[in-house]
Amino acid sequence: MILFLIFTVIPSIMALYLSFTDYNVIQSPTFIGIKNYKTILEDSFFWISLKNTFYYTALYVPLGIVVSLSAALLLNRKKIGINFFRMSFYLPVLSSAVATATIWIWILNPQYGIINTVLSWFGINGPAWLADTRWAMISIVIMSVWASFGSNMMIFLAGLQGIPDYLYESARLDGANKWQLFWYITIPSLRSTTFFVTTMLFIGAFQMFDQAFVMTQGGPGNTTLTLVYYIYNNGFGSLKMGYASALSFVLFIIILTVSLINMKFNGENIQF
Repeated sequence: MILFLIFTVIPSIMALYLSFTDYNVIQSPTFIGIKNYKTILEDSFFWISLKNTFYYTALYVPLGIVVSLSAALLLNRKKIGINFFRMSFYLPVLSSAVATATIWIWILNPQYGIINTVLSWFGINGPAWLADTRWAMISIVIMSVWASFGSNMMIFLAGLQGIPDYLYESARLDGANKWQLFWYITIPSLRSTTFFVTTMLFIGAFQMFDQAFVMTQGGPGNTTLTLVYYIYNNGFGSLKMGYASALSFVLFIIILTVSLINMKFNGENIQF
């Protein structure tokens, strides 16, 4: 409780106070009321970053669920060497975001990157992934899913192993095929697990920063400028700590709202 108070509660209260001030680190904070919040509504870059963040979330969350659940289904079997594959799929999670992003900069390089090299074997000219406004955010989504699906895969795997075998055996006796087993037993049984994974994916998506910072620096043409990256630019780039604090609390409200909506539609019948 003491650590939580020192490192979470007190900094949050201080940030809330700073959001009502004009503070540039060098001089003392000057109270300006809700001026920072009014400025946010008129800030075109805020709306650009908000649109980019929602676009990233709309791609990242569904793809993250599909990839992690698919991997969990493939690895939910008793086979020789299956633990090796579980460990291998989880390894990217242990790597730092900066290291992973650096590797993907090489993979996505338009001249000598492995993806465009493979595409050239089939006569396809690959795009300039990170330098193309149409592909930059998609590239970051692909990298993010690859780097993070291992942890969600393990959560889904734990959920799958918690489903009683007798449910499947009873369904098979009634003539259910594999698709019916998946749709009517696996999916409903994973309701709590899916709700948790979805909530964490939403929070992680709205807090995306490292990938854009390392791979694109918010470009090209601000197409990968996310809310957290914009907060960083204002706070540490322009030393507008008061405005950055206000942006942070707007982001907090957005994440809280999305989480409550997700809970309303997906978690209302869940018992933890």
